[in-house]
Amino acid sequence: MIKAVLFDLDNTLIDFMRMKKYCCEDAMKAMIAAGLPMSKRKAMHVLYELYDKYGIEYHKIFQKFLKKVVGRVEWKILAEGVVAYRRAKHSLLHPYPKTVTTLIELNRMGLKLGIVSDAPRMRAWLRIADMHLSDFFDFVITKDDVRGKLKPHHLPFRTAVRKLGVKPEEILFVGDNPQRDIKGAMEAGMKTALALYGEHPERKSSGADYRLKSVHDIVGIVKALKTEK
Repeated sequence: MIKAVLFDLDNTLIDFMRMKKYCCEDAMKAMIAAGLPMSKRKAMHVLYELYDKYGIEYHKIFQKFLKKVVGRVEWKILAEGVVAYRRAKHSLLHPYPKTVTTLIELNRMGLKLGIVSDAPRMRAWLRIADMHLSDFFDFVITKDDVRGKLKPHHLPFRTAVRKLGVKPEEILFVGDNPQRDIKGAMEAGMKTALALYGEHPERKSSGADYRLKSVHDIVGIVKALKTEK
């Protein structure tokens, strides 16, 4: 019987990588208009190389970018890029289709709901609040809540089990990343569902119990699981 559902955040509830791409493109366009001497294509290539090195959440990425391409931080260029990024982010940060409907139905079924994210605490909460999803969840676990340990490390999953107060086999974990989300949840003893609508490319050999074409597929899965003895 299923008693709780845990979600990854980015690319499971939020179309994060799509948002990130368009925000960065707008930032590069604004920087170029402000005097950055390179093409948008080249700028995006360099920027994503830096994201690969420092992490997709690194908050001083544009400073690193400017130091790399022009040798110093040009504050006018930086400011134009940051403003353009923030403006685009506000307009593009949305949950996947039917996410709210799904969460409402799961709440009505009496399930406990939580989020386990590798994002920093403040950034995760800001994204959740911006999409008006805060009230759906009993708790949110970020990397800052588990001493910086990232999935598939056992600590985020064990912390979630403790907060839920149910057995691991009574939990369904939903995520888009086979190596972090699915592997970690399986090792913790949870049932797993892979979000095929997310951005992660390695999906064929995930080993997940279920595969989701839409976030709303969770409702049918949970209904079937809740009837299990």
